[in-house]
This record gives sequence, structure tokens and C-alpha cells, in this order.
Amino acid sequence: MLWIKAFHIVFVAAWFAGLFYLPRILVNLAQVPADSVAERERLLLMGRKLYKFSTGLMLLALGLGLYLWLGYGIGRGPGNGWMHAKLTLVLAAVGYHHVCRRFLRGFERQVPQRSHRWFRVFNEVSVFIFAGIVVLVVVKPF
Repeated sequence: MLWIKAFHIVFVAAWFAGLFYLPRILVNLAQVPADSVAERERLLLMGRKLYKFSTGLMLLALGLGLYLWLGYGIGRGPGNGWMHAKLTLVLAAVGYHHVCRRFLRGFERQVPQRSHRWFRVFNEVSVFIFAGIVVLVVVKPF
């Protein structure tokens, strides 16, 4: 079980590294001048590759987490309200992951997007989700 936990943590951290950087690419895309096609295409390529790679990491993290939860009963039973809160944040992270893809597709189709300032704020959401998950898992406040 400890090996599964260790790899779960590694894949969660790696997935969130992608969630920390992908929105930063969106910030840069929002700042690209209209006449800078090469820069735009380079950023789109980086975004697509990062999204694909982090999706694989997400699936591994979710699979191992599900294995720990169902296979070993971690977080089940009385006094494990923290797990319900954590799972809610995990669903929020999955949703955030897919919203990043939706924004990336908008840039690919050259649909007008939000401002770079909006994306700077959006970029910080994953930090709060990650911090919440870590606090819930370590502190288990309820």
C-alpha cells in the first residue's frame, strides 16, 4: 500500500504542476499580438502537449487514489468527513483541468477570450485547490 500511496502523491504533484503552468500559457496567449503568428502557434503547441501530458498524469493520480480509497478503505467510515471535502476539491480540479482545455480550444479557433489579467487570476485557482487538498489530507480537520 505504501508504494501505491507514494506513486499517487507523485502523480498528483505532477498533475498539479501541469495545472499550475497550463493557465500561464493561457496568460501568454492572451497577450500575443494579432500579427505574431509564430509565437501564437508555439504557445498553442506547448499548451496542447502540456494538456495531453497532464491528462495522463491526472488519470494515473485518480486511478491510484480510487484504488487506495476502494481497495484499502482509506477515508471511509465515521470521522472521515475530510475525505468528502477532499473528493469535492478533486472534482473541482478535474473540472478546472477541462476548463483549461476549453480555453485552449478557444485560442486554437481564435475565438475572442478573456483578458490576460483575468487569466492571471484564473491561474491562481489551482493553487488554492491544491492547498485545500493538502490541508484536508494532512490535518483531517473533520
